[in-house]
Amino acid sequence: MATRPTAPPDPPLTDGVVALRQWTETDVPALLAALNDEMLARWLDQLPQPYTDADARAYVAFGRRGWRSEEHETPFAIADAATDEPLGSLGVRWADELEGVAELGYWVGRDARGRGVATRATRLVARWVLADVGFERLELRADPQNVASCRVAERAGFTLDGTLRSIRVNRRLGRRIDLRVYSLLRDEL
Repeated sequence: MATRPTAPPDPPLTDGVVALRQWTETDVPALLAALNDEMLARWLDQLPQPYTDADARAYVAFGRRGWRSEEHETPFAIADAATDEPLGSLGVRWADELEGVAELGYWVGRDARGRGVATRATRLVARWVLADVGFERLELRADPQNVASCRVAERAGFTLDGTLRSIRVNRRLGRRIDLRVYSLLRDEL
């Protein structure tokens, strides 16, 4: 049985280009700028729109609770390794500790898209969750119409397991959506 961590990695995960760290109160302006983007809102339909200062502060607090095992998810800020500027977010949902299964999700702000940031962050977290924390399986779900997100999964080495057809409603798009399920196993690192 794998046990989810109760503190972020110390030192933070980095590949020299991106670093994964906790969100802090000083990141609130970056969260506001990123999460009031129509493209993100399209795929992350559960985000409030407009995204407010209170929403950003609640997300930072959620992250702190997550690392104390009070939530089922632990979010990381994806930051520029040189400047510490937030570029996006990556969350690990500790889906089933008994079975050693976790799931990840991510988003990247408009100015950082197309630079491989999400792929780099996904690779870093995958190695940490599977090799260091000791989980057996890491999953990633993406709307097939979100081509960029599907490409991140593939470039990070995940295998497409299949498609969950009409699995939920995207309220912002006003339609039921499919989700592709990708996975990476510990012995595939």
